[in-house]
Amino acid sequence: MPLNALVGRLAREQRTIEAMIAIYCRDHHGRRRGLCAGCDGLRAYAEQRLVHCPFEHDKPTCVNCEVHCYRAEMREQVRVVMRYAGPRMLLRHPLLAIRHRWVDSRREAPGRPRRKASAAA
Repeated sequence: MPLNALVGRLAREQRTIEAMIAIYCRDHHGRRRGLCAGCDGLRAYAEQRLVHCPFEHDKPTCVNCEVHCYRAEMREQVRVVMRYAGPRMLLRHPLLAIRHRWVDSRREAPGRPRRKASAAA
């Protein structure tokens, strides 16, 4: 799935993580426009994880997910960003914050997806 093909919930989740990273970067790294290299790398990594999510359009929020697709160090970086930016989202991006916190986070995770059959057989 190409990056610009994210639609619906996945696109909204991408906008949410981008907004959180932007808040964190501005307040911690002093960037008024754009992201620093480290935060941009985290944004690109999160985008790739969304594109390759095995649940696709049935994806729950990551906290409710049984499959942890982030590497441990990246998961910790996202946790730090979310812990800082989450409360600030209500002021800066209220609709994204409300959808993420009170609607999407209550969505139950589907069971682990089955692996796709290999084409070589």
